[in-house]
Amino acid sequence: MPRERLTRAQTAGYAAGSVGTGGFGTLPGLVLAYYLTDTLGVTAALAAVVVLVPKVWDVVIDPAIGARSDREVAAHGSRHRLMLLGALTLPVGFIAMFAVPSGFGSGAAALWVVAAFVLATTSFSFFQVPYIAAPADLTNDYTERTRMMAWRVGVLALAILAFGAGAPGIRDALGGGRSGYLVMAVVSALVLSVGMLATVASLRGHESRVGGTTESSSLRAGLDAIRDLPRFRALLVVFVIQALATGIVLAAAQYVATYLLGSQSLVSVLFAAVVAPALVVMPAWKRYAAARGKRAAYLASSWLFVLACVVQVPALSLEWTWLSVLALAVGGVAYAGMQLFPLAMLPDVIEEAGRARGGAMSGVWTALETAGLALGPGIVLLMLAVSGFVSSTGDPVAQPRGAEVAMGLAFTLVPAVLAVISIVALRKYVEPEVLLDGA
Repeated sequence: MPRERLTRAQTAGYAAGSVGTGGFGTLPGLVLAYYLTDTLGVTAALAAVVVLVPKVWDVVIDPAIGARSDREVAAHGSRHRLMLLGALTLPVGFIAMFAVPSGFGSGAAALWVVAAFVLATTSFSFFQVPYIAAPADLTNDYTERTRMMAWRVGVLALAILAFGAGAPGIRDALGGGRSGYLVMAVVSALVLSVGMLATVASLRGHESRVGGTTESSSLRAGLDAIRDLPRFRALLVVFVIQALATGIVLAAAQYVATYLLGSQSLVSVLFAAVVAPALVVMPAWKRYAAARGKRAAYLASSWLFVLACVVQVPALSLEWTWLSVLALAVGGVAYAGMQLFPLAMLPDVIEEAGRARGGAMSGVWTALETAGLALGPGIVLLMLAVSGFVSSTGDPVAQPRGAEVAMGLAFTLVPAVLAVISIVALRKYVEPEVLLDGA
């Protein structure tokens, strides 16, 4: 049976995997669309297709990988073998995404990026799907899972800061362009892999403890869980909608920094403004959840995100960079909770449903989260295409007013509306009484 209390080393070992989660979840969403339109000269409409196709593939394979990870637990007592495969192969596809040969035209460059992105997302899924399912294997304690996820989200916040602020800094220090992106990709890929391998190493020691608790699972188990488990369905809907909102903000950030706030490198400052508060407030969110429950804390963080998005409207309209940074800091406080609580609630739902379906459920969870994050850049690029955005292969060019308005909306009101919709869905989630009683 899973242990109720984990040591600090075990918790830290699991949390290390968020270096991979944070880096791969942040960097392509932040710079890939901009790399396509402003370095490779790919039109915004074609770039939207480029960022969406690999994620459609991801949605297809994630449930299958989840089912496979359940069979791995049944046969070998651990999910770490799939995670090792993903950690070792991810750098190949990730580096290739930003290694487009210089002689390629925009069409050939788009095809190259699609192929590399498919490889990278496949590798990442081999790690991420079993990684999401692992907490239910490691502990069955309601409160312990919140502590475990707080560590994980803390590392996630550091990873977002390192990749969201540091990676573009590497690119800009080298003058941008193809060479700047390539060096950025090589350094980032190595860091991603090291973090993921640290978690794989930590999970290998849990084989004898989790072995035998999980039965083989079919591909349909995750889809059946959506149909049969109202709590899982409600939590999944909320998380996917918020992933979409986050993906939109992430993709719009580089355009906002360059064209509305006047500096491409300012995106590093924006990310620092988001992540620094998230690192500080994690203990406060844990205490709030202990006193009020995870659902109430999740609602509070979601409303705070809405507020942060709305405040961005006057900040961008008046070109008050200081107010935009302040609003992002508030958003960072909200984002910490929006990451912590659903990840702490998912193992509760898996425990209630039975850990035999944990991998399949996490496969569906990861697939739909991926779809939401992928649709974010796609929506931004489609908004830019409709509004007349002008792509380039060098320095940023002047944009029509309609394109600037589209950037602003993608950074403010669009994610705010999505967050409100997610709040309505979250009200349908009721925390499992059996877990609350045993906490």
